[in-house]
Amino acid sequence: MAAPKKYPDELRERAVRLYRESDPKPVIRQLARQLGVHHEALRNWIRQDEADRGQRNDRPTTSELEELRRLRRENAELKRANEILKAASAFFASELDPTRRRS
Repeated sequence: MAAPKKYPDELRERAVRLYRESDPKPVIRQLARQLGVHHEALRNWIRQDEADRGQRNDRPTTSELEELRRLRRENAELKRANEILKAASAFFASELDPTRRRS
């Protein structure tokens, strides 16, 4: 379960839009102080927005991150199911082979 977000999505969107539409670009620390957010949080939001817009190639887009999370959850679920099937297979194999010694 994910931790609750410290800042609301509306604040995040407004802060990124304000930075993007400003000319000249404001200093991130000053803008963050004015908005009441941590400067590294604002910097990460801006970087993620740039990645989503195709302006950066050094980080995955939001949709890629969501797909990665989904695939990791699915992979974990499949691994659990595989372990259950292995255990069931071993149990039934031992039940069907009467000459095999039980340990």
